[in-house]
This record gives sequence, C-alpha cells and structure tokens, in this order.
Amino acid sequence: MSFVETSEQSMIRETVAKIAGGFGHDYFVDITRRGEPALELWQALADAGFVAVNIPEEYGGGGQGITELAIVCEELAAAGCPMLVLIVSSGIAAPVIAQHGSAEQRQRWLPAMANGAKKMAFSITEPDAGLNTHKITTSAVRDGEDWRIRGTKYYASGIDEADQMLLVARTGVNEATGRSRLSLFVVDTDAPGLTRTVIPMELKVAEKQFFLHFDDVVVTPDRMIGAEGEGLRHVFTGLNPERITVAAVSAGIGRYALGKASRYANDRHVWDVPIGAHQGLAHPLAEAKIALELARLMTQKAGWLFDSGRDAGAASNMAKFAAADAGLRCLDAAIQIHGGNGMASEYGLADMWGMARLLRTAPVSREMILNYVSEHSLGLPRSY
Repeated sequence: MSFVETSEQSMIRETVAKIAGGFGHDYFVDITRRGEPALELWQALADAGFVAVNIPEEYGGGGQGITELAIVCEELAAAGCPMLVLIVSSGIAAPVIAQHGSAEQRQRWLPAMANGAKKMAFSITEPDAGLNTHKITTSAVRDGEDWRIRGTKYYASGIDEADQMLLVARTGVNEATGRSRLSLFVVDTDAPGLTRTVIPMELKVAEKQFFLHFDDVVVTPDRMIGAEGEGLRHVFTGLNPERITVAAVSAGIGRYALGKASRYANDRHVWDVPIGAHQGLAHPLAEAKIALELARLMTQKAGWLFDSGRDAGAASNMAKFAAADAGLRCLDAAIQIHGGNGMASEYGLADMWGMARLLRTAPVSREMILNYVSEHSLGLPRSY
C-alpha cells in the first residue's frame, strides 16, 4: 500500500494546476456572471489531453483511470475553477460507453469526446422521481425499429454546451416487482421534439441547469447503449466515478479556501501579530484541514478500488459524503477568518459557497448515502 502518487499522477496534478492557474478564479467568476461556459479552459485542457485522461487509448484517450480524472477535477477546483461538465462528460458518459457500448458506438462517440471536440451530458432526474429511479416515467416506446421518447427531465447540467446526452428512460415494467425497466440512449441535444428551459439558479457555476421535455423524440436502435432493460445496472458504471470526481471537486474547493485563509491569517495583523497566531482562529482552520485530508484519503481509496475492478460503492459514497462536508467546512472557516472581507467579491470566497453547498446535496444527497452505508456497510434493514 502506497500513499505516494506515481510520477505520472504528479505530472498530471502539476500540469493541470499550471493550466488552471493561468485562468484562475477571476476568469471563472467572469464567465459565470456573463452566463457563459468555460470554453477556453475546456479547450486548454483538451489540447493537453486532460479531458480524456480516463478514456481508453485506442479512442484517443490517456488510458488512465478515475483516479487520474479525479486529480484533474481537484486541481481545477483548487485553482478556483470547478467544472461540472468534466464530471458529466468524462466521468459518467465516457465510462458507460467505453464499458457497455458496442464497438461501433465506442468508435462513434469516444474519439470526439477524447479530443474535446464534443461533450456528452447526462440526464436521469425527474420532477416526480428524484432519487427513486424506479419511478422514472420518461418512456421510450418502440416505433417500428426506432424508439420514440416522451417525458420530462430536470436538473440536466450543461445541455447547451453538449452535443449529445446519455438519457435514462423507461422501456418496460418488471411484472414481478412493478418496477420500471430502464434503458440508456444517446440523444442529440438538438433532436426534433426536444425542448429545453433554463432553470434559474443562484449558483455561480459555468454550467446551466435545464428542464427538458421530450415530445416524440425519435432515436434509432443504434442509439441504445447496452442491453434493453439493463440501463440502471449499466449506469452505475458512471455513478461511482461521478461520486469520486464530485468528492475531488469538493476537496479542491477546500484546498482553494484554506490556501486563501492561510495567506490572509499570516498577512493580516491586529494587535501587532498575525491573526493566525490566535488559537481561536488557527484551530478552526486546523480542524478543517484534518477533515479535508481524511476526505482526500477516502477519495483516493475509492478511485483505486474502482480502477482495480473492485467494489467501490461504499468507498465512493463515503468519499463524496466526507469531501462535501469537508469542502464546505473549509470554505466556511476561510470566510469566517476574513471577517467582513469574506463576503467581499474581491476575496473570491463567498462566490464559491453555492457550488460547495450544492455538492452536499447533489448528485446524491447525504441522506441517501447514509441509507446506503446503513444497509450495505452495517447490514441494517432497508429504510426506504
């Protein structure tokens, strides 16, 4: 067991930090205020091969794992530039297609995702289903050889900057259990019959959230990923990486916040000493640092388990839970030590709060993670 990164992982971390640092938090704030995606940063990462670090080499990717993608996500956030689209396209859609897509499907979509020319969104959440995926009502019904999709989705990230989305839809019902049989489809974001509406959000993030309505959207049979009715099983190929990369983003936000807090605590003098010399201010930062490093360790473990082909479910959920809490704790401590300056735009802290708080709730809530751990790690009765 080693807790030291490989030379290649260290290179990825250093290079991404340099690329992201060249843009910085001011760039991120500027594009979010203008409601624009981080296209320049995305292209810089794509040119250096980092949006494809976990895509198989035969399709133009780096052939690395989720561990390496998590490093990319963390360094972006640590530079003040957290990117949800990287989680969705590279962390969810790409692994699902790489593992469950046909040879033709992999060749059709992965090379363009690998070079950054195309992005793929992900859509599963519905207004009346939430985290209960068995209640999904968006349906795909056979129409000859094709499929006709009807229904609604919401909180779909980055639809406006993606070329396709990986969609979870109901294709039947299990008569024994009454639960929906779910399947995966790749749907063009400009497909006829698909309308999208921006959901107004208070978040300062580069990706917009959308409400989607599918009105007889036709997809051909070559757009189904994996086996019919096995979509929920297939999609978990992407959901554990989602949790791991979200944990990495939270950890990056924590590092960003503590970096600012430490500098301010050293530079700010009151009563002739740096304010960081006072235990009442130093200890909350130290406690936040401890929580952050523990969360980073679990994130590292979850990535290693997933990349080794082992069961990463519990570790991925725990990493997401711990890192989301730690990232928010670090940010809150940083804001507090800045006093009134913590809320000033100039200091670049308060504008990160929305993202840090979001990751405590999404993409899976703390409560559902606790349900998972209770049942799967502790052997307690299922509570839902």
